[in-house]
Amino acid sequence: MPLTNSIKPGKQRKQLALMPLHLRHKLFNAPLSDELRQKLGVKRLPVRQGDTVRIMRGEFKGHEGKVVEVDLKRVRVFIEGVQRKKADGSPVYIPIHPSKVMIIKADLSDKRRLEIIERRKAGTSSEHGQEVA
Repeated sequence: MPLTNSIKPGKQRKQLALMPLHLRHKLFNAPLSDELRQKLGVKRLPVRQGDTVRIMRGEFKGHEGKVVEVDLKRVRVFIEGVQRKKADGSPVYIPIHPSKVMIIKADLSDKRRLEIIERRKAGTSSEHGQEVA
């Protein structure tokens, strides 16, 4: 689903900035690791606080840690151990875009998240002509 039909970058940025939270949540999709993909039967899930992720791109590539905070406004996640020291010596988390991480351990304590997984699993099996039991 495109944000806007316009090819103008300014209009696209404006649509992203004004996007409501229920749609903005879709921007947090991140791929699952191969083991998790086999276990859950889906390719991607939105990143949530409590998930364990591996950074796939950038300066901290290969680093694994728990998601400490999710920033819906800036579409960024903050990961345990991915920090920099400020001039006064206090540590500050570095924002990472959700598309640049891979979920290696999902927090499945939420029943709503399990419903999302079941719904997505049912959608993929019916698209490929398989019977849904």
